[in-house]
Amino acid sequence: MKRIWLELTLVFVAMAAISGLATAYVNHSGWTLYYGDAEAHLNIARRIVDSRRPGYNQIGTVWLPLPHLLMLALVRNPQLWRSGLAGAIPSSACFVCAGVFLYAALRRATQSSAAALASLGLLAFNPNLLYLQATPMTETVVLAALMALLYFTVLFRETQSFAALAGAGLASVAASLARYEGWFVIPFVALYFLFTARKNKLGAALLFSGIAALAPLYWLGHNWWLYSNPLEFFNGPYSPTSIYRRALAQNMAPYPGDHDWRAAAFYYLTAVRLFSGWVAVIIGTAGLVGVFQKRLFWPVLLAALPPLFYIWSMHSGGTPIYVPTLWPFSYYNTRYALTALPLIAIAGGCLVLVVNTRWRPWLAVAILIAAATPWLIWARPSDWVTWKESQINSLTRRAWTQAAAQALAPVYRSRTGIVTSFGDLIGILRAAGIPLHEALYDDDGPEWAAATMRPDLFLHEEWAVTMAGDTVATAIQKSTFQHGPRYHLLQAIKVKGAPVIEVYKRD
Repeated sequence: MKRIWLELTLVFVAMAAISGLATAYVNHSGWTLYYGDAEAHLNIARRIVDSRRPGYNQIGTVWLPLPHLLMLALVRNPQLWRSGLAGAIPSSACFVCAGVFLYAALRRATQSSAAALASLGLLAFNPNLLYLQATPMTETVVLAALMALLYFTVLFRETQSFAALAGAGLASVAASLARYEGWFVIPFVALYFLFTARKNKLGAALLFSGIAALAPLYWLGHNWWLYSNPLEFFNGPYSPTSIYRRALAQNMAPYPGDHDWRAAAFYYLTAVRLFSGWVAVIIGTAGLVGVFQKRLFWPVLLAALPPLFYIWSMHSGGTPIYVPTLWPFSYYNTRYALTALPLIAIAGGCLVLVVNTRWRPWLAVAILIAAATPWLIWARPSDWVTWKESQINSLTRRAWTQAAAQALAPVYRSRTGIVTSFGDLIGILRAAGIPLHEALYDDDGPEWAAATMRPDLFLHEEWAVTMAGDTVATAIQKSTFQHGPRYHLLQAIKVKGAPVIEVYKRD
């Protein structure tokens, strides 16, 4: 027992060191908020504690709440908010937790420290994951929850303890409040408890299901309470489904894989290869020999469920994945391939089990070297598909965000007020150091509606930041025609391939 705790302590220290170095490097390089979603997650968390109407209603819909709630303690700090570290630090902490739970689960399931170490190395040395865990993205939050779920299910099979069952239920709740693949695994884990419980099988399955169901039921209730539609996150105007339908109505080509199982699987697996690398994929495939030899089916099955969820989601048309080697030869959502990395890591770790105990540590070291070598040879960030996606897709946004912030920061005075739209434009306020409670935006209910519908009477803010033609730009023009407050254009920021960003000041 003491040896296991020593191993877990060393794993924690090593994971914390790897995570800390990666997060510091990413932030120092200025990459923390390259992803547009990273900027959005950070600002959603900030508006919960800093807005004109702070509080619960600012959680919003579509995106699940746990990642934003984890940022609350740090996002109050202006410097951590501006740098993005308020969101990166919780993500990094989840990466560390994921590694510790993975090692503990494989150590217990295989009774082999070497197998657990090989599995951990395949996960932790992946530069795409190291980049994601250094940003305010949601992927490492659900990764930590699913690895905790794996550990507690493995623990339950051995101990049959209520604590393991309750731990699995709470881990499932965390996964389901982080990303929707957490919902998908619930019935499969319930079946696991039904078959592995030695006494009161149905009771164990129902107890887990009752705990795990709290998260989906809460989110349905949240959407019903705030939006009068329990399925607002699924079919509301900002849901991926509705956005996709509007795009199709404007003659956009269907997503690759839409109602095509073969294409969905092919695009997803291509993204997996780019994310994980050929060497890791080969090691993971070879490791299935050890899985079947030792009958370690449950860890592999659980790890296989999130990849199946994304292939199904691509087939239903709700999730696109674009990779640079396939039409339309661009980058989008390549990070979803992270869901296959635990499967590769678990199966790859089991490869150690095909040799006798004496040779297992040496094979584990060989696996770690083999997995890390390609990334060391091609160590440029441009070789990391997730970094490349975030860098390419954010070029114009980063350019106009910086330019607008530089135009606004020297002249804006506290408490004079600024009207804008919540979304990418809020990044300008963050970069300029303007608190969100000084901004009027489209989540501010009646105040926003009045200011945009009758700006001549209710638009009082001294400043405005608009994307040409948006609701705020229209309100400013309307105010002029209605003999209301007049605004003059302080600066129009034009970046090739992007809408014009306009900074206005009231006369």
